[in-house]
Amino acid sequence: MAVREASTDGSGASGGGFLGGSENPYLIQEHPMADLAFVATTLAVFALVAVVAKGVAKL
Repeated sequence: MAVREASTDGSGASGGGFLGGSENPYLIQEHPMADLAFVATTLAVFALVAVVAKGVAKL
């Protein structure tokens, strides 16, 4: 059974360090559709709150 020696440079087993070249590119890729969905949902929630507030004000 092979045993690895301890690393002293702090770069880890991949040799790339934190956010080195061995990470999955999909984890750090931007998703514009997710951003658009978040903005649309936020606007819809604010519109719903405005409608509810207008209805409460009429009472």
